[in-house]
Amino acid sequence: MGIGRQFDKPSIYQIKVKGCLDETWSDWFDTLMVVQCGDETLLTGQVRDQAGLHGLLGRIRDLGLPLLLVEIIQE
Repeated sequence: MGIGRQFDKPSIYQIKVKGCLDETWSDWFDTLMVVQCGDETLLTGQVRDQAGLHGLLGRIRDLGLPLLLVEIIQE
């Protein structure tokens, strides 16, 4: 079994981006909690697997938001 398989399960993530998004973006980010912190935004919530994480990161890229942090806070 590949080492990546250990991450192919639901986990709670925090993703921090440079830029301001408000809570109305929550549905677009698969219902992650969206919190503004000055000129940064923190997205927090459960991501179903690595494919879901890559989808979220693609949305962030498509918005042109610089990615600052991706962290698993609970497996």
